[in-house]
Amino acid sequence: MEAMLGVRFLASEYSTGPVHGGRIDSLGLDENGVPVIVEYKRATDPGVINQGLFYMSWLVDHRDAFRRLVRDRLGREAAAGVLWSAPRLICVAGDFTRYDLHAVREHRHLIDLVRYRIFGDDHFGLETIASGGGGQASSKPWRRRPASEQRASGQEKVTAELAAAADEVLLGLGEGITKVENQTYIAYQRLQNFACLVPRKARLLVYLKVSPAKVDLIPGFTRDVTGLGHQGTGNLEVQLRSVRDVERAQELFRMSYAAA
Repeated sequence: MEAMLGVRFLASEYSTGPVHGGRIDSLGLDENGVPVIVEYKRATDPGVINQGLFYMSWLVDHRDAFRRLVRDRLGREAAAGVLWSAPRLICVAGDFTRYDLHAVREHRHLIDLVRYRIFGDDHFGLETIASGGGGQASSKPWRRRPASEQRASGQEKVTAELAAAADEVLLGLGEGITKVENQTYIAYQRLQNFACLVPRKARLLVYLKVSPAKVDLIPGFTRDVTGLGHQGTGNLEVQLRSVRDVERAQELFRMSYAAA
């Protein structure tokens, strides 16, 4: 689940109890601490979304049970950081109907439809065919001070301008992009995170899921952070200090988006 969906595994065939009467195929936590329900179907099943939403209702009403599960499997820190503003549903199936595709785009919940394909006896692939709902999830997003208290320095203004420019480019890469804000970074997510923005004084750091080995690293612009601790996900760090840097980084953004 983590390798292909960006979701840390918590449990399978998870019972929702005698009153609710069901078993969730898989429960997990994504890269941003968002609860995820994964439902699997062998072929086309017109009820897969409704079934997943049925379990979503249970999940939202049983937050304490989910936190205990996270604490037991991933630790207290992960349990304390669960982001409840936009739980996700991922449906994996052989195929989906046109009604499923329409429902995903109209629904308020974050839903991903993922089609699987079998190749020979040993390989399979996943393809995201629709993502929608929600649009943005947040915990404690970056907040600006009230106008009466604002004394924004030139550095803060530069960072805000860079964030706005990067936001426009990243959201314009394609459909089904979710923007997830928390205390330390903003993630741009397809099925998995493909970009994470971290503000710094007079610059913006962007972490991308692009292999540093496939990029000509430029000192002061791109850096290999494999094995180094940092906020957000991805091993390629891009340092943005001007709008020109945002333009230079667009191809790297597209590479990361395609990989997600």
